[in-house]
Amino acid sequence: MSETTTRPAARTPGAVRAQPGEHVFEMAKLNRILGGPDYSSAVGTCVEGERMIVALMRMAAGTGAEPHSHPNEQWIYVLEGTFRAVVGGQPCEVPAGSVLYIPADVVHSGRAGEDRDVVFFTVKDASHGLHGIKA
Repeated sequence: MSETTTRPAARTPGAVRAQPGEHVFEMAKLNRILGGPDYSSAVGTCVEGERMIVALMRMAAGTGAEPHSHPNEQWIYVLEGTFRAVVGGQPCEVPAGSVLYIPADVVHSGRAGEDRDVVFFTVKDASHGLHGIKA
């Protein structure tokens, strides 16, 4: 895409929207956004396609996301640290190397442990943006 071409807006403010012929995204070089501006401490980068949204996020030790939901389902793959979540009222401890599934419209929250940041890769369907709705 040339510098003079306008990139169509992503569903998520600050995210990158993939364009035809664009296949590789260096996450470390993309615009950093909040994972949930009014409910979460997660910060990272996000790329949106036609049907999928991916994001690489970091949540500082001892911080987290307040209860929220979104109309799209979500997968969270924990790369570093331990993510302590509550999904639909059920506590879940998600260590590095594990994946957490969050169904659509289910209220959930999560926190990084007190001793270490959590780094996670998340995937959502593109029926809604990355950001959820605070419960």
